[in-house]
Amino acid sequence: MSNLLATGSSALIAFQRALSTVSHNVANINTPGYSRQRVELEARDGTFYGYGYQGNGVQVVDVRRMADSLATSRLLDSGGELSRLQQLSVLSNRMDSLFSEKATGISAPWSSFFDAVSALSSNAAGSADRESLLAQANALATRFRQIDQHLDGLDNEVNAGLTASVGEVNRLAREIAQLNGQIGGNTNPSGDLLDRRDQLISELVGYTGGNAVIQDGGLVNVFSAGGQPLVVGATASKLVTVADPYRPERLQVALETNGQRVTLDKRALGGQIGGLIEFRTTVLDPAMAELGRVATSLAQTFNAGHNAGMDLYGQMGGDFFALSAPRVSSHAGNTGNAVLQTALGDAGALNGQNVLLRFDGANWVATHPDTGATIPMTGTGTAADPLVVNGVEVVLGSGTPATNDRFLLQPTAGAAGNISVAITDPGRIAAATPVKTTIDLANTGTGKPSGLKITDTANANLLAPVDIEFIDANQYTIDGNGPFAYTPGQTIAYNGWSLTLDGAPAAGDTFTVSPTGANSSDNGNATLLANLDDARVLNGGTLTLNGAIGGLTTQVGSAARQADYSAQAQQVIHDQAQAARDSISGVNLDEEAADLMRLQQAYQAAAQIIAAADTLFQSLLGATRR
Repeated sequence: MSNLLATGSSALIAFQRALSTVSHNVANINTPGYSRQRVELEARDGTFYGYGYQGNGVQVVDVRRMADSLATSRLLDSGGELSRLQQLSVLSNRMDSLFSEKATGISAPWSSFFDAVSALSSNAAGSADRESLLAQANALATRFRQIDQHLDGLDNEVNAGLTASVGEVNRLAREIAQLNGQIGGNTNPSGDLLDRRDQLISELVGYTGGNAVIQDGGLVNVFSAGGQPLVVGATASKLVTVADPYRPERLQVALETNGQRVTLDKRALGGQIGGLIEFRTTVLDPAMAELGRVATSLAQTFNAGHNAGMDLYGQMGGDFFALSAPRVSSHAGNTGNAVLQTALGDAGALNGQNVLLRFDGANWVATHPDTGATIPMTGTGTAADPLVVNGVEVVLGSGTPATNDRFLLQPTAGAAGNISVAITDPGRIAAATPVKTTIDLANTGTGKPSGLKITDTANANLLAPVDIEFIDANQYTIDGNGPFAYTPGQTIAYNGWSLTLDGAPAAGDTFTVSPTGANSSDNGNATLLANLDDARVLNGGTLTLNGAIGGLTTQVGSAARQADYSAQAQQVIHDQAQAARDSISGVNLDEEAADLMRLQQAYQAAAQIIAAADTLFQSLLGATRR
């Protein structure tokens, strides 16, 4: 009878604990990272009575955590990569919207500006057209500055994101290290404690990418995507944000170990932090540089064309746009006191790529800051022989460089934020060709000047009146100088201008080239300015300004679409990894309900065993009272 009672009691206790475990599973069905648990039952050792062994009931030998390390590892890998791509996609799409939307992009004010130049070429003396051109020019410059400010805002968001993420990484790493300390050496740790650690590791990898490695004793070491140790046993590393050595306003991430700081780049970090760094280096920086290149090339090209014209006051045109010099920054660790000065050079050679200038003790060396590849450069850095690299001229302004002093040259980054219109007076718009041609009324030939254009605005005699007199159909003089041979259709060039003659000049024919003068309605230079958007001035004369604008929008849009496609593909992979993990560790309500009913019936049956034992005991007591 006592054996019957003991057997029933063991069953009641075992089924009660099994019911509690099922209830625990159901209660945590929505708990992130929870792994379902299962009670493992085992028959108690039987007692030998001579005739054989008789069972003694059941006992709980383990509450097993249903988890698979391979499935968990796959989920960690996919989760870190998904976080990186989602972060990259979100920021890239925001940039795409900035450039592609009509209200915020550059295309609309760009077109309006050149439409205004074209309108001026049709009415060069019209005050309304001149005012309209200045207004559209200011609108275009303002849009350049606005876009550059938005890009700076995204850069600041990256800084804020890095700061916040680093704080979360350090918090998570500390908690994981603490849990490692609690779990380490424990032969039978709590499944809930293990779930908590796995969930924290998943969150940590979501920020940094990487993986987790289980070591002896149940401890888990966590490494970043680049293999940097974040948690080793019960010790947590620390991430910090540090200022960029060339641009203090920009933050980088560094690993702090034993008092040393190791800067981590996009190859060393994945997850959200890796996505932020990758967005900045592969999408944001190239877009800022290309936007600046377009703004710089527009200013250079338009200024050159405007300088070749004459305004309403009879003066040669000055710069239409104002633009700052290319940016050059010294490394924080430089020991010399050299100061470099920059100036824009050949727009066709301007590519916007950053250049690292290093002084090796005797000469300057130019390399790519990311790859270390050598970049061609000429010059020595003096005022008479400046360094010329990627369309920028660099001279040593003052001081002396020390060996291995480094400078970061950014030819076009930030240039769009500094562009402005240099003139305010509509009368200063140089719409006219500075010189004009007149035909002597006594001419007998059919020659007529055409194609008059300015070839050298710096020529001191550009505006000097000149007479071209033909001795005969094959010879001419210029202000008595010559004679010069002439063939029909050839170009006549002098004093920084050139022209051709249509028809056939006769002996004694005279053509005069003289200054256009003030208040001219001539539209020759305005016509040239109106076509500058199609001038092939970029990439060595192979790319137009219009093509560069379209290429910039396409570049940003392509990066956004690629990031979006990659994020969608990774989401599918992650969902598959999550499903594989859930098939092992996830709580299934139907399965738990079935177990609940089964265990409830078993518990009731065990209670009947207790009741039977009680009945037998009461019968025995009743028999002994008689």
